[in-house]
Amino acid sequence: MRKFIKNIIKIFLLLFVAGIIFIIWSNFTIKNQTEDYVTSNISTLPNEKTGLLLGTSKTLSNGAPNAYFFNRIEAAAELFKSGKIQNIIVSGDNSKKDYNEPEEMKNELIKAGVPADKIFEDFAGFRTLDSVLRAKEIFGQSSYIIISQRFHNERAVYLARKNNIEAWGYNAADVNKYAGLKTNAREKLARAKVFWDFMFGVEPKFGGEKILIP
Repeated sequence: MRKFIKNIIKIFLLLFVAGIIFIIWSNFTIKNQTEDYVTSNISTLPNEKTGLLLGTSKTLSNGAPNAYFFNRIEAAAELFKSGKIQNIIVSGDNSKKDYNEPEEMKNELIKAGVPADKIFEDFAGFRTLDSVLRAKEIFGQSSYIIISQRFHNERAVYLARKNNIEAWGYNAADVNKYAGLKTNAREKLARAKVFWDFMFGVEPKFGGEKILIP
């Protein structure tokens, strides 16, 4: 019985170490392969028809404004006003009746000076994978600029380019490292899940009618 327990512990430790190595490798691979496509400098970006703004909640669980959200809005408006993009797809979660990320992003972009007819809502952007693939399959965009924080852009651009989309990332301002500690820790695991999804052929949850961006 003692030997059996020892073997179980060994197997557990081996799996744990393998998991840590897999997470480290996943994070390195995504960061390394997107380095040339993600930037905070508008002048280095190509001119594209469309930008893809990735969603997050407007407020935190305690009701305070979410800096990730408002920094992304600012970056998207800046990108539009610079002439680098002509339209913006706002892609986020609308799985609950009283929770609508695309609508909140659209409203804030309008306040920031982006015309309403240049904003297209994707209500089924439940995950980053969904958002980047739906921008191509539903909105017909095979190249675009993704707008989010750098850590998120790297993963999104990697996903897009692995699916034959010519994607670039424009980095919104990040939050301070202490406020974003939980988010950054979750991102480490999300990058590992990217390769898990590749192995098992995970696809976006919802299709839908095609939406034309003029």
